[in-house]
Amino acid sequence: MKGIITRLLKYKWSVLLGILCLLIVDGAQLIIPLIVRQSVNLLQSGQATTKVLGIYALYILGLTLIIAILRFFWRYFIIGTARKVESDLREELYHHFIRLSASFFNKEKTGELMALITNDTDAVRMASSMGLVQLTDIIVYSTFSLAIMFSISPSLTIYALLPLPLLSILISFSGRLNYRYFKEVQETFSHLTEKIRESITGIKVLKGFSQTKGQLQDIGKTNEIFFKENMKLAKVSSLFEPAIQLGATLSFAILLFFGGRRVILNEISLGDFVAFSSYLGMMIWPMIAIGFLVNIVQRGSASMHRIESALKIEPEIKNLPTTRKVEIQGNIEVKNLTFSYVQDRPVLININFTLKKGRKLGIIGKTGSGKSTICYLIPRIFDPPEGTIFIEETDVKYFDLTDLRNAISFVPQESLLFSTTIKENVSYGKSPASDEEIIKALKLAEVYEEVMAMPEGINTLVGERGLTLSGGQKQRVAIARAIIKNAPIFILDDALSAVDTETEIRILNNLKEFLKNKTTIIVSHRVSAIMDCDEIIVLEDGKIVDRGSHEELLTREGFYKHIYELQKLEEGVVQ
Repeated sequence: MKGIITRLLKYKWSVLLGILCLLIVDGAQLIIPLIVRQSVNLLQSGQATTKVLGIYALYILGLTLIIAILRFFWRYFIIGTARKVESDLREELYHHFIRLSASFFNKEKTGELMALITNDTDAVRMASSMGLVQLTDIIVYSTFSLAIMFSISPSLTIYALLPLPLLSILISFSGRLNYRYFKEVQETFSHLTEKIRESITGIKVLKGFSQTKGQLQDIGKTNEIFFKENMKLAKVSSLFEPAIQLGATLSFAILLFFGGRRVILNEISLGDFVAFSSYLGMMIWPMIAIGFLVNIVQRGSASMHRIESALKIEPEIKNLPTTRKVEIQGNIEVKNLTFSYVQDRPVLININFTLKKGRKLGIIGKTGSGKSTICYLIPRIFDPPEGTIFIEETDVKYFDLTDLRNAISFVPQESLLFSTTIKENVSYGKSPASDEEIIKALKLAEVYEEVMAMPEGINTLVGERGLTLSGGQKQRVAIARAIIKNAPIFILDDALSAVDTETEIRILNNLKEFLKNKTTIIVSHRVSAIMDCDEIIVLEDGKIVDRGSHEELLTREGFYKHIYELQKLEEGVVQ
């Protein structure tokens, strides 16, 4: 709850204005029974006149008008502020998530993160708005209603409020269960969201393996668990209103018996009885509000705890206190690089190479030999050990992360496109970019003709994750995105695997002039993609087992010569 209050204090003036309007509304509602009391007493005594009753009626009408106007304003200020708190939390969570390292997303499920940003922030909003309103109403109505009820008859007030201690015990017990069950509901919602996300993103695999029925059963089981968890919560929540209604009914029954008897004995006036009855009715709302308040606050607290736990996670990769401002031209040196994702299981062992500005490095090797890992370590997507990777003779760990990554155009194996237009996807690395720049990049990536054949040209929507494009088209649009960024270091991590050899050769020929003054690293399983590189390193089990130019490597027996001959043979068979 402390975290919710802290965020509300950011908008303290709006909250205070809202509470002020709410207090006036509550005060006006508390005055109306006093006017009714006076009117009834005058009627009972026979002193009432049409004029006096008309004046009292105007008082009530005026108070009702004030209530209507200020009710709008308290809702605007309090509920509006809660929406701002919700928006702030969503933004804070998103900003925090994108700061976290890639290893975090390897461990955490997307469904869990989505639940935090949607359901949990919504629960905090409810606690920030209606929780605050109900707390104010409970304090105001309880205090003033009780004071007036005691002024009318202390003994009658005590009789009427006898059911309250039992309600307090029930609320305390149910509140603890509510907190626990709501937390379980949110966690189950995370699992359900993740399973649905996997099903939607993997729909081609589901259909390809004809597993839609099995997946439906799996989702059905998770949904059934989610339903059961919600029913446990609903059972606890359902206890509140019936119990409070029972308490209220008992209170009115006690009032009718003891209060009615006192009116008959002239111990209190009929107006006092009517007013007492109205104030007891007003006490019902605080009694109900206590139940709602406990529900809402416990849910908000459970969600806030989950959100704060997520916000406390520190990124593994971040700027050091002593970052250095160095102009990156593209000189890279890797010294004795050994790296493990999991302790004692190195994926790279003692890697060494030097790459000067304007030079090209090719990397080839079997699947799982560590090729992509080198590409991810240079921009610190994963963190290399200190003293192993240098750019401009400066350890990459001492660069500002934004400066380092801005200096690198990186095309990963999986070409992720956003669900927007081709134009916006290509200009992602340089915004804004002119249509001429975008067209030039598409031409270099050998995808311009295909894009222009689409219904809207460069303004064609590509769908979620670029699903409306083929694998080769996605890769080439991703290459165009890297081209337009025009960074001094250019990394292609097997980014031509989905295109045919002829298209690959055309793209590489197109890029020759563009890459002339850039430092380039090309990872590929095809010799044709790297044969023009100044140096080629061959990886096996995380180690460099051979290195040299294309011609030098062909003079030695080994993996490179073997794969070259196999690929030449494949080309011959195809031809």
